Amino acid sequence: MASLRKHTRTGAVLASVAILGLGLSGCSPAADKSSSETKGVTITVALFTAPPPKAALAEFTKDTGIKVKWSTIDWDSLQTKIAASSAAKTYFADATDVDWSRVGQLGTLKWFEPLEDYLDTESYKKDMPQLDSFVSDGHVVGIPFDASFLTTTVNTEMFEKAGITTMPTTIAEYTADLEKLKSSGVAEHPLNIPFAAAEGLSTYWYQTTAAFGGTVLDGDGKPQFSDPDSAGYKAAEWMVNGVKSGLVPPGNINVSDTQGQQTLMAKGGVASTFADYSGNVGSLYDIPDTSSVVGKVTYLPTPGVDGVGPNVSNPDGIGIPVTAKYKEAAAKFIEWFTSQKAQYGFAGGEGPDNVFPGYFLPSRLSAIEQLTADGELAGGDVLTSILKDSARPVFPEGAPAWYPEFSRAVNTNLHAAAAGSMSVKDAMKAISDTADKLSSGS
Repeated sequence: MASLRKHTRTGAVLASVAILGLGLSGCSPAADKSSSETKGVTITVALFTAPPPKAALAEFTKDTGIKVKWSTIDWDSLQTKIAASSAAKTYFADATDVDWSRVGQLGTLKWFEPLEDYLDTESYKKDMPQLDSFVSDGHVVGIPFDASFLTTTVNTEMFEKAGITTMPTTIAEYTADLEKLKSSGVAEHPLNIPFAAAEGLSTYWYQTTAAFGGTVLDGDGKPQFSDPDSAGYKAAEWMVNGVKSGLVPPGNINVSDTQGQQTLMAKGGVASTFADYSGNVGSLYDIPDTSSVVGKVTYLPTPGVDGVGPNVSNPDGIGIPVTAKYKEAAAKFIEWFTSQKAQYGFAGGEGPDNVFPGYFLPSRLSAIEQLTADGELAGGDVLTSILKDSARPVFPEGAPAWYPEFSRAVNTNLHAAAAGSMSVKDAMKAISDTADKLSSGS
């Protein structure tokens, strides 16, 4: 996701393709004749994370004869390199990132191989609830390698100090509890909302819209939030009112998602984040080196209008560019990388030697269930239930190819509304006009 691993997307990838396409290190035309080779080949895997542990990669090489050259590139630069190499039809990597938000764009441009030609993707569906987020025009362009969805976190100690003994299940109850936290003096500004004009603000609004009972775009890409009675409009009002009423720290106008999680939620500066990232309790809030609230923060089933609401997904996937040299070898790597056994080990189930740095939550239900049963996953019961029953794509019909531009309109206008330079009404109109324009191709 989402999480501590990426974000602050520019959405202007294609603008620099012509310039960067010729300057990528190691670029050369894809060699189709080697596409089916596996034994003795070295594949390049490019992702935004540090590599898996050496022991795990060594085991993969021993089992398959395939060596892995790992390239860690920050999320924004990685998207630019993927676009540049694909547009120029030059080799960049054999396996690389497929973010949920880029699936529509990558599928429309046919820059990634249909993975059903290489893997039994049908067999993945039952154990990978987020696989549908990586389908474009009927083709699977990526396999989710970690589960990422937005969920609510609360500092239970602060709630108890304010006299709140029953956790809220509706947005009205949740808001009342925040007001009680503030009025009681337990937390001057109890709610964390990242209002910096970045992707984290967009996804926060998507989650809040879902909690209010609505969707952002319909299947044709048309806005569903123009009417003041719509869920998206009410979600924007609720978020902006959080700043105006003092529930949200005034400094959050320029705070990003990860900054708010690291410097506010993890330090006890706020009592709750309505749209937090799955896995943050175990990977951030319960880590003494990064947190002063160890053991105090837990996941809360996200409050909705009439009860617990849904959670939107923003998972990370991995796929094979059409310009890859060793496609069959890349498919074998993806099969291993997203397997139940590997994910269980990456998340700590096999001890520290097999932990994948920066890895948050397996995309396979079976791996999460095993970790939970073994007591290795903080909040595992809640996370398992969400992934299995209530996590859903932001865009059920798939992210549109023009998503980056839409997201930029969302976060810049919501930021302006929170800063007081425009009204919520004007912000919603500006975002709606952008969606209408992009969806009509004008």
